Amino acid sequence: MARAVLLLEALNFDDRRDVIYNTALLRRRLRNQANALQLSDSEFRAHYRLNKKLFRDLCSELKPYITQARRRTKVSVENKVLAALSFFATGSYQKPVGMSYLHGLSQSSVSKAVKEVTRALNHQRILYKYIRFPQTSQERQSIVNGFFDKFGFPGCLGCIDGSHVAMIRPTEHEERFFNRKHFHSRNVQIICDSDLNIINVDASFGGATHDAHIWKLSDVQRHVQDLYSRGEAIWLLGDSGYPLRPWLLTPIVNAEPGSADENYTNIHCLTRNTVERCIGVLKARWRCLLAHRVLHYDHHTVAKIINACVVLHNICNKHHLPVPPLANADSRGDQQNQMPPQSLQNASSTTGAEQELLAHGREQRNRIVQRLWSTQSN
Repeated sequence: MARAVLLLEALNFDDRRDVIYNTALLRRRLRNQANALQLSDSEFRAHYRLNKKLFRDLCSELKPYITQARRRTKVSVENKVLAALSFFATGSYQKPVGMSYLHGLSQSSVSKAVKEVTRALNHQRILYKYIRFPQTSQERQSIVNGFFDKFGFPGCLGCIDGSHVAMIRPTEHEERFFNRKHFHSRNVQIICDSDLNIINVDASFGGATHDAHIWKLSDVQRHVQDLYSRGEAIWLLGDSGYPLRPWLLTPIVNAEPGSADENYTNIHCLTRNTVERCIGVLKARWRCLLAHRVLHYDHHTVAKIINACVVLHNICNKHHLPVPPLANADSRGDQQNQMPPQSLQNASSTTGAEQELLAHGREQRNRIVQRLWSTQSN
């Protein structure tokens, strides 16, 4: 009797193995039949955000960094990139992405594809190529000129802000990710130029971390400070949640109506709004980052997904691809889950060095106030 039960279990195991194998073969045939490149150009962009040429170029660029499977049921690099782009673009669950008639993948295959493509997009060569803070004086001057030509604000090297990306509850250091809106997230620091290109991103901090603290610890903060100390008249623009410094200018809270201070603040806010628009475009393209959606990955992978989406955003931006419209409900949902700035303008500095930096920041800001006011008067 026992021998008969074992034989039956062995037969059942063989049957299950055959079903799994045949299902994999069926999915492979579906993948071979469903050629996403046969879609119209507009349909392809709607699904994947890139156009067909950029998709082919991306596959070629990422191929050395993506695992090449050897099984008969293998998933091609192109199918992996398509599945990942679809996931980034829609923020949908992995199973619906895989079941799409364009992909023919199991949930586990989509999961592997997203992780492999994300890892490839996070390779140092890829990140450095597509997300670059200006390294030369000529590159910096080009960005400064862009802001001045569009908004009339002098010396602006970039606009900075933080944005929260929701994630599932982490299994370690939960307190670092639980934010003031009572959900788990990463607080992402973004710096952009006047054309909405992201020139710096830092996704390494949890949602409990204040924008100003992320800035204080960032390499780019030290770099901009060093540039300023060497005599370059450049600065970033941030909201009132950032500390006023000679290299980081903030608005003037409660400026008197009709005054030079109000004129400065209006131009500052108009210019700084660039980074808010940039974040809006980033999330309209790659909706997995919308804060009212939730990334079901560990917090290390979430940071890499954010970096990957920034790379893809800059690729789209460089080639002037259209931005898909974001439904009002999605836009409102994301805004409701962002943190309002916590003003630091009246906070007392804890050290004499910080007080001195604040004083120098006020002096620098006052010079810009008077410069903009004189321009306005003329």
